[in-house]
This record gives sequence, C-alpha cells and structure tokens, in this order.
Amino acid sequence: MSEAEPAPQNVFDTGSNYWWEGGKQVKTGEEFVARSLDTPLDRLTRKTSGRRSRTHTDRKRGRYIQARPAGNRTDDVAFDATLRAAAPFQIERTEERDTSDLAYSIHMEDLQRKVRVKKSANLILFVVDASWSMAVAERMKATKGAIMSLLTDAYQRRDRVGLIVFQKDRALIVLPPTSSVTLAKKALVDIPVGGKTPLSAGLKLAYEIIRQEQSRHPDVMPMMILLTDGAGNVAMTDLPPQEEAHRIADLFDEHHIRTVTINMEHAAFDQGLARRLAERLGGPCYTLSELKAEILYETVKQELNTL
Repeated sequence: MSEAEPAPQNVFDTGSNYWWEGGKQVKTGEEFVARSLDTPLDRLTRKTSGRRSRTHTDRKRGRYIQARPAGNRTDDVAFDATLRAAAPFQIERTEERDTSDLAYSIHMEDLQRKVRVKKSANLILFVVDASWSMAVAERMKATKGAIMSLLTDAYQRRDRVGLIVFQKDRALIVLPPTSSVTLAKKALVDIPVGGKTPLSAGLKLAYEIIRQEQSRHPDVMPMMILLTDGAGNVAMTDLPPQEEAHRIADLFDEHHIRTVTINMEHAAFDQGLARRLAERLGGPCYTLSELKAEILYETVKQELNTL
C-alpha cells in the first residue's frame, strides 16, 4: 500500500483524530426532543407495518377511510357504502323485491370494498457532504445534532435510518440502514471533514443502498436527505464531475425515490449548483439562512407533510 493511500479504517474507532492526512473531526451538535414526523398518504399498497407513514393496505387491518367498487372481490365489503350505492335503484327493483320478499335489493355491481390505510415504515438515508468549505465545521455540527434527533424519532417509530458521508475521494457508509440508536451514536461521535467533494460517489452509494433495501424490504418507503452545496469536483469516470453527478441523480427521479436537498452553500457564494442537482433528483431544494438542528428537522418535516 502506498503512503498516499489511507489505511482501511473502522468507523467506530475514535482513537485517532486524523485518520487521513489533513482530516479534522466535528463533534455532534446539541440534540433536542424530536416532534412527530408525519408523512403523506402513499399511493402504493403495502403489507409491512410501521408506525409513521400512511399507506394503502389490502389486508383487513388499518383504518377504513373510503370505499371503491368491489368488482369481483367480495372480501372486506363496505356495507354502508354498498347500501348507498344500491339506494337509487330500489324503485326500479320493486318487482324484484316483492317477488323475492326482500326489504332491500343489492346487486353485485352495488358492492363497495373498503379502502384502508395503515402506518408504513420509512427508510431515511442521510447523505452528507463532508468536504471542506466555508464554515463546514459549524454546519456539520448542526447537521449531526439534527440527525441524532431524527434518529431517535425514527427508532421510536420503527423506521430504518442510514448515514453516508462523502469527502476526499470516496463515500463511506458510516451507518448502514438500522433502527439502532446505539449504533448511530457510536458512528456519529467523530466524523472527519475536509478534502475534495466526490459528489458522484456519494450519490451512487446512496442509490445502491436504497435499491438494495427496496429489494430486501419491498414495502419500505425510502427517502434521501442530501446535504451539500452541489459542487462535485471528483469523478469516478472520464465524465466531468458535475455531469457525472447529474446522470446518477437522474436515477433517483426515474425510480421515484423521494429526495430532499439541503443547500449548504453560503448565500453570497451560491451559484445554484444545489438547486440544479435537486431538479435532476426530482425533489425540492432548501436554502436555510441559519443551519441549526431544529431548523433542519422542521424543514424536512414540512417537506414530508407537503409532498
């Protein structure tokens, strides 16, 4: 191994503050009690239960919210809606009712089936730009404080949470998707910052992890929360760094993976790179005048509520 290449590291090993030359560590920001993070009704039908996001379910469990024509399905009939659907036809069915001694005539086409919703688990994947830029240490500190608060909330609601950081020439899985707050706290103790910005590597790793989780847990609802200024300067291929990052970002949009981009660039130096990246990702971009843990949390919460 050459001297220029860093040795393999254990992310839980905090014995050295400088695990690559020039790196610095940032302590975790102050945590706060996270408020309920609700998400809108998902359009897919899922079977696995969670405790946060509402999703349609085809089981006879969950809250009955509306009814739809049953078609050939006669399970979980919505009797109230079925009676209402048959009501306009009772006069024209008078003879039928008299012949069969029926008080009320219901045909197959009148049947209505219940539409139920239940809570579904989320996969919340934080992808953090840890390269060196103006005031990144303070921003990283606030980001880590928000992440820890969200992790606590996610754990209570049975969501799975992961964390990726990218800096220098690589992206690292600091926290594989998990519901363990203990593992998260160990991983977030000391995250180094500095170096260049391998934006493509961070996006690629995030995409791969999300697709793996969707394969293992088809009912999970993934969301990537990307914190960056959008300025990648390290590529994995011969493409220019920004073009390469945008091509990878297109995959999130194509596969309908929810994303929220938090622009970490100072307003005075902002060239719109984060906004353009968010457009390729297919999600919103927020520029926060003051990046604090609770402001970041509330921003993500608001976006989840208004999707």
